Amino acid sequence: MKTKRRPSSNDELTALSPEQLIARIRALEKHNGELMQRVQQLEELFRLAQDKRFAPSSEKLKDRLFNEAEQSAAAPASLEDELEQDARCLPDTGLPEVDANPPAKRGRKPLPAHLPRQRIEYDLPDEQKVCPCCQHALHRMGEEVSEQLHIEVKASVLQHARFKYACRHCERHAQTTPIVTAPMPVQPIPGSIASPAMIATVTAGKYVDGTPLYRMEHVLGRSDIAVSRSTLANWIIRPAQLHYSRLFAALKRVLRSQGLIHGDETTVQVLNEEGKSAQSTSYMWCYRSAQDSEEPVVLFDYQPGRGAQYPQAFLAGYEGLLMSDGYSAWRTLKGPTHLGCLAHARRAFIEARKGQKKPGARIEKALEFFQALYRVEALARQDPPEGETRIDYTYRLRQQHSVPLLAAFKSWLDEQAPLVLPESLLGKAISYTRNQWQYLSRYVDHGLASADNNVLERDIRPFATGRKAWLFSDTVEGAKASAMIYSLMLTCRACDVEPYAYLLHVLKELPQRAQDDDVTDLLPFNFAKQQTIPVQSE
Repeated sequence: MKTKRRPSSNDELTALSPEQLIARIRALEKHNGELMQRVQQLEELFRLAQDKRFAPSSEKLKDRLFNEAEQSAAAPASLEDELEQDARCLPDTGLPEVDANPPAKRGRKPLPAHLPRQRIEYDLPDEQKVCPCCQHALHRMGEEVSEQLHIEVKASVLQHARFKYACRHCERHAQTTPIVTAPMPVQPIPGSIASPAMIATVTAGKYVDGTPLYRMEHVLGRSDIAVSRSTLANWIIRPAQLHYSRLFAALKRVLRSQGLIHGDETTVQVLNEEGKSAQSTSYMWCYRSAQDSEEPVVLFDYQPGRGAQYPQAFLAGYEGLLMSDGYSAWRTLKGPTHLGCLAHARRAFIEARKGQKKPGARIEKALEFFQALYRVEALARQDPPEGETRIDYTYRLRQQHSVPLLAAFKSWLDEQAPLVLPESLLGKAISYTRNQWQYLSRYVDHGLASADNNVLERDIRPFATGRKAWLFSDTVEGAKASAMIYSLMLTCRACDVEPYAYLLHVLKELPQRAQDDDVTDLLPFNFAKQQTIPVQSE
């Protein structure tokens, strides 16, 4: 029995009418186009992932392909035409060039003058103080001095001897004898073996130098000092609960009184947190004053989640300027005037540039707009003219240069939006910038406002670096202590204050003060006024 032959694809096509064939071709072309778009998107994501994994993380554009002579040499003709057409997008506002910083001097820097000098003298023995030529006596004509940096780490034990006094007369005639003992300063942790200097050393080691506690345990063990990790952790947590919390509350009041606050958040893992698994993510909510504030403040606030209720509670009643990224939780605050981060928008175009196989004129044009806008900000950081305040000078420059640049940029974005694939990296960058435009462009209306959130992101970086070393917090109390200590250490950095010296000072001073005493004089920016040795922030 013969089996029935199955119709082939050719038979199916032959059976179709011309109209059906055209419809089939169009459907296949559409499907093929969608597949090509998907392939392009995946290739972009792959190149971006490769760049993040292997390339330097800097966002500086050192190899701008479309600059001057390289543009005509490297770009194809159609691309040159596109660039020539886009060249009309940037308005000429008469923006002057920004003076470049002089290159740093190379070579060995002299040792700091404030360090104490220990003089070690070397002299000839008497029998060598004779001239080898004529055998007459030599006289000293000068000296040759060289310097070495010497650091010697020593551990010692402080013995607190409190003298006790009694009355001889009462000893002979009274039933009881009063005994008076000399007082000693209240210690940071009552009953602990750790001195203020020891606590400051452990705290600065972890939160400034990024040294985990288990390494400190090993370092102490090499000197036959047995101190467990749990004890070291207690030397961090207890001072935070007893003393640093007072400084944190005072810093929070200062921050909320300022006209501009930067806000951001970053992750932290807490192993033992009620109602959450050890693998869950918690957050440090970060707040900072303006970069040029006379009273710089950086605060970290530990919270178990990323909900809007946390910044709402922290900034309740605040009505100043609030700079944040595009995360919606920040925008739920009703009181502040919200500003968007220009660097976040620029970063989206940088990632689109890294994801492209060949140079794209649209991305380069967008980056030219950002470059011009940041030139205005660089000019605003220079010394203002005599008789003009920094805020007024910044506002005037932005109104003169940034406003027309932003208007042209917005018009260009609106023109390009329908011409790019929405799901491509460039399409997402354009969409993000357009969606956030009312916040991104608002900084030009305020001379105090910042154009981006970079100053706070730089403050978060030490926390992120330290997190790679200590990985997680064991308890909620430890996470809260870390938030307070990072707040103090980063505020010290913003105030050019040496963190160990500051910790040592407050650990000696705060235990002597009552809980309701004012501690404003102990805040880092006030402590800085007492210092003669500035420490440059990184």
